[in-house]
Amino acid sequence: MNPSPYPRGHGYTLIEMLVVILIMGLFLGLISAVAKPDQRTLLGVEAERLSQLLNLAATESRLTGKSIRWTADSLGYRFWRLHEERGWSEVNNNDLLRPRTMPEGISIVDFRIEALQRQNAMRLDFLPYGLPLAYTIEMSLGAERISVAALPFSDAQPDRHQ
Repeated sequence: MNPSPYPRGHGYTLIEMLVVILIMGLFLGLISAVAKPDQRTLLGVEAERLSQLLNLAATESRLTGKSIRWTADSLGYRFWRLHEERGWSEVNNNDLLRPRTMPEGISIVDFRIEALQRQNAMRLDFLPYGLPLAYTIEMSLGAERISVAALPFSDAQPDRHQ
């Protein structure tokens, strides 16, 4: 028996190494896709959050009998409560209606309220009595756009479009 110059069991073949590298590459690709969602997903999550918070503000206003205001600027948005004795005050004692900063790159690009002239300030009042107005809030991130819209007898819902 002639001893082989390459003893078996002392290393990996080139094919085995390439398979391991391929599997590691697939895992890294999958992890990076999960860890950094695309712009459409990020914008959708933020629009859904805003629509849920606006629905909460409208419901809370009707249940408590107190007006709630939503305002927005280039940095984010906040909610206000109307107090009979001191007027409007920012909501700071509610974890859900606390002031929020928009995630990097996301901005509100358009704001419309049914039957009202366009105003400079982004302000939406939720009144405890009477019919609510229809409104549309358009958000963008890069080339992606999404609208949060509500009709008088429905909850706010995100509406995706480009």
